[in-house]
Amino acid sequence: MSKLTFDCFTKKIFIKAPIEKLYWSWGTAEGISSWFLSNATYTSASGEERKPNENTQAGDSYLWKWHNWDGQEAGNVLKANGKDFLEISFADSKVSVELEDHKKAILVTLKQHEIPTDDESKLNIHHGCSNGWTFWLANLKAYLEHGILLNEIEFDLRNIPLSGFEFVNM
Repeated sequence: MSKLTFDCFTKKIFIKAPIEKLYWSWGTAEGISSWFLSNATYTSASGEERKPNENTQAGDSYLWKWHNWDGQEAGNVLKANGKDFLEISFADSKVSVELEDHKKAILVTLKQHEIPTDDESKLNIHHGCSNGWTFWLANLKAYLEHGILLNEIEFDLRNIPLSGFEFVNM
């Protein structure tokens, strides 16, 4: 058994959808905005904005915006093979997504690693992102298998103190 530490975590979920649809869900602005973000922009290393349904590539930069949060995340695509693996810089760490075909479903494995281990990062990145990814992976499954979204877009939660820590569907 692997040892649990504050510098990384892994989340896994089986999703019954074609691997190509899952890759689209992670690797294109259109896909990732369909279940996770309010807006995503990918820009190539040469400075050209990628089309919404165009796969991102290693060397691209991204700008992500969420529902119910005024902040944004900017980072870089570190690896993207166009079929079953992506890795990005994210929240002072790295996130990788691996897709593995198991005939009846695709195993989605998300790893967030190289997380700083100061107290603030333990709370905000390890604890916050670990909880967040658990919800977002369940949201992706609900979306791809049942056509429903579980995240809150009807109510504005931005002015509620601690909403990001208390609401499970933000």
